[in-house]
Amino acid sequence: MIGYLEGSILHFESDGILLLAGHIGYEVFLNHQVLERIRSQSSHNDIIALYIYYHQTERQPKPVLIGFQSLEDKAFFQEFITVDAIGPMKAVKAMSRPIGDIALAIEKKDTGFLAGLNGIGKRTAEKIIATLNGKVERFISAADGQEVIENSHIMDEMNDVRQKVEDVLVEQLGHSHASAKRMVKEAFERNRMISTPEELFDEIYQEKR
Repeated sequence: MIGYLEGSILHFESDGILLLAGHIGYEVFLNHQVLERIRSQSSHNDIIALYIYYHQTERQPKPVLIGFQSLEDKAFFQEFITVDAIGPMKAVKAMSRPIGDIALAIEKKDTGFLAGLNGIGKRTAEKIIATLNGKVERFISAADGQEVIENSHIMDEMNDVRQKVEDVLVEQLGHSHASAKRMVKEAFERNRMISTPEELFDEIYQEKR
């Protein structure tokens, strides 16, 4: 059984990707959220890694591979498909929102939120709550923790960019520490999309020109 694939993207489909791994092309279904994230962050031939849910039954003899970017997402999916009338393909389409949000809605018994997921109506939302309420709390905290880690990583990167530019402004270009900090601060206030030292320098000196 296939549980993990790592390879390059050969082609983007409307509901997944064709992934080249070990000289074999695998059709991998992805939920809309994951697909758009990969599409925005990756291009053809980029190497990506996915945890795989492998689905094959007598009624579904053709193997179906569904990809996830984390084991937590896969584990939540496996809980989700224990709900009556939610099969793997319906589940992957329904998971169009972060798992932490879906898990929170289940624990709060928020039928309206769940009914708004792709392919999930009010009756199915009620079945989801009846089956999973009290069983998915860990996915709320896991998602929150991942968000904290990602935000912390971004902050570390931005602080590194700030420090590198301030050092150059002071040590090589003769600005005072106070002046360097002010210039960097003002540049970020004008352009919050800065992500590299080069972009920061461009913003600082574009203003001066």
